[in-house]
Amino acid sequence: MNKWIKLSIEYANQRSYLDDLFQVYPTIPEGIRTIDCDIWAEVEKSFKNKDNDLLIRQLLKFDLFPIKDSYIAYLKRDSSAIDRNPRTINRICGRLYEMGLNKIFERCSEPKETNRQIGPMFRDWLKRKSLGVEPVSEEVFLSNKEDAILDASDNALMNFAREHLGYNHNKGLDFVGRFNGKYVIG
Repeated sequence: MNKWIKLSIEYANQRSYLDDLFQVYPTIPEGIRTIDCDIWAEVEKSFKNKDNDLLIRQLLKFDLFPIKDSYIAYLKRDSSAIDRNPRTINRICGRLYEMGLNKIFERCSEPKETNRQIGPMFRDWLKRKSLGVEPVSEEVFLSNKEDAILDASDNALMNFAREHLGYNHNKGLDFVGRFNGKYVIG
């Protein structure tokens, strides 16, 4: 077993693992999403009039569509598809009518899931000098041999690791650092 995986497993089995993890990823459920009253009034009107076209168009304006359906993202990107696909719109609206307005409102206003909040949290934690080192640009990182953390996007970190460290995987990176002359990627 890789020594880093072994260390990670040992650390995860300590009593304080979740407490420590919360310092990096303070996942606290956000409050309900704000629903624009004017848009909601149009949703209610189109729902009562069974105006499928308008109902879909209004609901697509919210951050969260009230039902999970594979075609919603497509409709958000190309609203002209609403006119070209009446059976799909009727199918989706049928599910919406079964839900009722109260459930639709509840679903549209649900808080963002905590697992969708954690993306930037690791970088924010690093920027708070949590490892005792402030993240620096690639230019500064390459200009000396001191302990450093590279401040860059996932793609830029991957490209740096490919060019300078022999990294050859297709997965983006969250971390490139140098400590005591040794490089660490993750």
